[in-house]
Amino acid sequence: MNWTAEQDHQNMMEQLGIRALRPGPSGDENAPNHANYDESKANPFPNLPDVLTLKNGTKVTTAEMWWNQRRPEIVEDFEREMYGRIPENVPRVTWAVSSISAAASGSHQVIEKQLTGHVDNSSYPLLSVNIQMTVVTPANAPAPVPVMMMFKRGGAAAQPAGPGAAAGGAPSATEQLIADGWGYAYVDTTSIQEDNGVGLTKGIIGLVNKGQPRRPEDWGALRAWAWGASRGLDYLETDKAVDANRVGVEGVSRYGKAALVTMAFDTRFALVLVASSGEGGAKLSRRNWGEEVENLTGSGEYHWMAGSFLKYGAAEATFGSKNAGDLPVDAHELIALCAPRLTFISYGVPEKGDAKWLDQQGSYMATVAAGPAFRLLGARDLGVSEDYHSAKMPRANVGLLDGELAWRQHDGGHTDGPNWKYFIAWADRFLNRTPAAPTEFHETGRIPADEAAPRTDENSQKAHIELLEKAKSGRIDVYFEGDSIVRRWGATDYPELLANWGQNFFGWNAADFGWGADQTQNILWRLEHGELDGVNPKVIVLLAGTNNVGASAKSSRDEDTVADTTRGIEAILRVMRSKAPEATIILMGIFPRNDEMALVATIDKINSNLSQLADGKRIRYLNINEKLRDGNGRLHEGMMNDQLHPTLKAYQIWADALKPIFTELLGPPATEDHAPPPTGDPKSGSRAAAPQKGS
Repeated sequence: MNWTAEQDHQNMMEQLGIRALRPGPSGDENAPNHANYDESKANPFPNLPDVLTLKNGTKVTTAEMWWNQRRPEIVEDFEREMYGRIPENVPRVTWAVSSISAAASGSHQVIEKQLTGHVDNSSYPLLSVNIQMTVVTPANAPAPVPVMMMFKRGGAAAQPAGPGAAAGGAPSATEQLIADGWGYAYVDTTSIQEDNGVGLTKGIIGLVNKGQPRRPEDWGALRAWAWGASRGLDYLETDKAVDANRVGVEGVSRYGKAALVTMAFDTRFALVLVASSGEGGAKLSRRNWGEEVENLTGSGEYHWMAGSFLKYGAAEATFGSKNAGDLPVDAHELIALCAPRLTFISYGVPEKGDAKWLDQQGSYMATVAAGPAFRLLGARDLGVSEDYHSAKMPRANVGLLDGELAWRQHDGGHTDGPNWKYFIAWADRFLNRTPAAPTEFHETGRIPADEAAPRTDENSQKAHIELLEKAKSGRIDVYFEGDSIVRRWGATDYPELLANWGQNFFGWNAADFGWGADQTQNILWRLEHGELDGVNPKVIVLLAGTNNVGASAKSSRDEDTVADTTRGIEAILRVMRSKAPEATIILMGIFPRNDEMALVATIDKINSNLSQLADGKRIRYLNINEKLRDGNGRLHEGMMNDQLHPTLKAYQIWADALKPIFTELLGPPATEDHAPPPTGDPKSGSRAAAPQKGS
C-alpha cells in the first residue's frame, strides 16, 4: 500500500472504531491551545500504577516474583497498548562487513567497520531491508572493549566529531569514549524503519506485513528501531574486539525514546543513556505538561507507537473515550524494566533549548517512581527520600549518580553532550573498569611486540577480510601463518612459488594466511579478530619476527629487540593454542637475512629463545638456517633474491624439512585436496583456483 500518513492514520482509527481524536496541545505558548506549564494543573492523574504490585493486588516482595510475574505483566501491557509486538515471523538478519579502515579519533587510532545486516526478504521480495551499522573500536586495545550503540538518522559513516559534542570545543562523545578505552557503534534508523507514517508499509514493519497496513497491536517505529539495535547487538556478540557483556545504547529526543525502549525489552544491554526523551520515553504520560499523549496519537507521530495507542487520544469511539489516565502503564514502569542494569536519565535546560515541552520534572518523577524495582533487585536508585508525588528535580548540574539508576540535568540544550563525561565515569565505576591508560605506543611511539595492533593501510584491511573468508572456506588441515616470507609461497601474485606450493603440499589441505610486512603485533591482531576461529587445523606452521627485528634495528638496544620479539612470538603461540588446542604447532626459527649483517647475531639470540618455547610435542621447533647460510651468517648463493626473501630453491629446502613432519602427523598426502583457493594481493585483484598437484 502506498498511502499517505493521513490515510494510514485514518485506517487505524477505523480498525479501532475511533470516530474522533482529541488534538494535542501546541508548543507555541501564544497559541489558543498551548500546552500547560502550570504546575498546579500538571497532575490530573496523580497516582501511578504501583511498580511492585501485581494486577491481582499481590505485593511483589522477591526478585523471583519480579522476573516471573510482575515484569511479564508490565511487558505485556507495553506491547499491547503502547509500543506494539514484534511479530513471531520476523525474518533473520545476516551481517556482513563491507569495509574495514583505519581512522583517528582525536589523538587515538581506531578501526572503523562498515556493516550491512541483510534481512531475509524471501517471503516478500518486493521489499528489501538492509540495516546499516558502523562499529568503531580503539586500534590497540589489549582486550575486548565496552561499546555504546547510538541511534542516528541517515547512512553516513562515523563522523570525526561524533554526536553530542560538548560546548566550548570540548571533545565529542565519541572522542571521549575512545580516549577512555570504549568503542561505539552507529545504527542508521532509516535503514530499519522510516520515521513517518508513509513508511509503515515499508521497512521492517512493511516487510513482515508484506506491504500491507498494520494491525492495532503491531509494532511501531520505536519498537522497530529497538529491534534493529538488538540485531546489531547480535553482531557485536561475534566481534572479537567488543566486550559483548558491556554494550550500552544511547539516544537523544525520539532516539532517547528508542534507547529506553531498547534497554527495557532486551536485557542483554548492560547500560543506557536516555537523553531528552519526553513523551513516549521517560516522561510520565499522565502528566499534563508540554507534550501529551494526544500529540503522539495524531498523524504526525502515531507511527512511533502501536496502533492501539490511538485509543488513549480518542474523544469519540465505539468504546467511548479514553485518556492518559486509562493507560495500564506509564514511563516509570518502562524505566523499571531496565532494572537492575545501569540506567542514566539525562536532560538539558529550557533556557538553552531543551524545551519545557519535554517535561523534565515529569521525567524526574518517573525516575524516582522506578526506584523500588531497582532496590528490589539489589541495585541503588537515585537515593532521594521523597516519593514521586513530592519529588522535585535537583538544580541543573547536580547529578544523582551514586546508584545504578542515575539522573543528571546539565545546563546545555537539546543534547546529551555535556553529560557524557559524567556518564562515562559513572559507567566505569559500576562496571568496575579502569579507564584506558597510556600504552607504551603513546609514550615511545612503539607498540610492544606482544600487544595486538592492526595494520592501518587499506590494502591490509582488505586482505584481512579476504583471509576471514578464506578461514571459513574449504577444509584446512595445515595452517601457515606469518609475514611476507610465508605469504609469497601460497599467493596468486607469485605464480612460480604457488606452483611449488602445490607440488609440495597438495593433498594435505594446506592454506596460507601470511601477510606481507606484518610484525608479531599485526599477526596477533589478525588471529584475535577471526582468522583462526573455527578452522581447527591439525598442524600450524608459524614463521614470524623478522619484521620486528628490522623495525627495531636502529631504535632499540639488541637485548630489548631480542626480548620484545620473543615475547611477541610467545603471545602468538598462546593465541594459537587457545584457538586451535588440538593442533601441533611447528615453530620456525627466524630465517637469516643479509640486508643488515648486524642483525645476524640478534636473530640467533631470538632463535635460541624460541627453541626453549617448544615442548617437542604440541610445539615443535624447526630451524633450517644452517642450510641457508654459512657459519659466519652469510647466505649461500641463490638462497635470498633480495637478502631477505627466499628464492624458489630456498622454499624447496623449507618444504623438504616440513614434509616428513606432515607425513608423521597427517599421513601421506591424499589424491584430492580440499583447501580453500589461494589469495593474493587485493590491489591486484588476483584470485585463483587451488593449485593442482604437479602444477
